[in-house]
Amino acid sequence: MSVHDFDVATADGGTQSLRSYAGDVLLIVNVASQCGFTPQYSGLESLFRAHRDEGFHVLGFPCNQFGGQEPGTADEIAAFCESHYDVTFPVFAKIDVNGKDADPLYRYLREREPGQLGPEAGFLYEHLKENRPNVLDSDDIKWNFTKFLIGRSGDVMARFESHVAPADIDQDVTAALAA
Repeated sequence: MSVHDFDVATADGGTQSLRSYAGDVLLIVNVASQCGFTPQYSGLESLFRAHRDEGFHVLGFPCNQFGGQEPGTADEIAAFCESHYDVTFPVFAKIDVNGKDADPLYRYLREREPGQLGPEAGFLYEHLKENRPNVLDSDDIKWNFTKFLIGRSGDVMARFESHVAPADIDQDVTAALAA
C-alpha cells in the first residue's frame, strides 16, 4: 500500500485519486487560515513553485480540529488562500486528521510516520504539554501545518511538525526529487 492507493475529496465536492501523482514527489500538509503557522502558506507556495517543474506537488488539506482555526467553507478557504498567499497548489476538502472521523489518508500517514514533538517546538510544545500532554506521545497530528514528504513511489519518507518551516525542508525535497 502507498499514498497512491487513496482517493481524496476535492474542494468542489468531487473525488481525486492520488494515483494521478504517481512518479511525483508530494508534500501533504494539513492547513488552516487562522493559525499562527498560516504564514507558512507563502513558504509552501515558494517551495512548490521552485520545484514543480521537477515533479513536485504540495497538497493542502484544511482541518478545523485545532482551536477552530479553519472555520470557513471551501469557497472561503480558496478565496483566502488566493487573496492572501497567491496559492496555486491544490487545496482539497476540509477533513479531520485525528480521531474516529480521521480521513483514511491521514490514518495511513500517521501510522507510517508517527512523529515526535519536543521542546524545540517552543510554544507549541509548551501548550500541548500543559493542555493535551497525551498527544505528545501519540501518532496524532499535533497541530496545523504538519507536513508529510512522499517519495515518487508513494511511500512516506518523512514527517515535519508544524514548527518546521517549508524553507527548512527544501534539502529534503531536493533529495526526494533526485532519488
